[in-house]
Amino acid sequence: MAHPDRLHRLIEDELGECCEADVDDRLSALGALDEGVPDDPTPDLIALSTLGDATRHRLVRLLVAAEGELCVCELSPLVDVSDSAISHALSDLTDAGLVSRRKEGTWRYYRPTERAERLVAALDDTRGVDGV
Repeated sequence: MAHPDRLHRLIEDELGECCEADVDDRLSALGALDEGVPDDPTPDLIALSTLGDATRHRLVRLLVAAEGELCVCELSPLVDVSDSAISHALSDLTDAGLVSRRKEGTWRYYRPTERAERLVAALDDTRGVDGV
């Protein structure tokens, strides 16, 4: 297998010299990185893109902060959109696996999933890192 010239030059710059075995070793190490990458990124991409909307992001954060479940009527005063828009956003969040819902009579209660809690925690933990 031919080795990329740029990779060969990088290794040569790092080590002062480079042979085919050095390139093979680096390619092997790089291949191991790929083992931790999911074959299907769709669930991750859906979750991240769903959180990319300001209303959905706010709803997830409110539900995480509530440390329990809330009804749409409890979320409505906290979000400056219609009840219909809140319900639609909650449906999107449910579809993305970020909130779960429970129906009791005419009321629907929502709570964050563990995935949503961990994503929010990760965002909070990294806020301010590297000036972001």
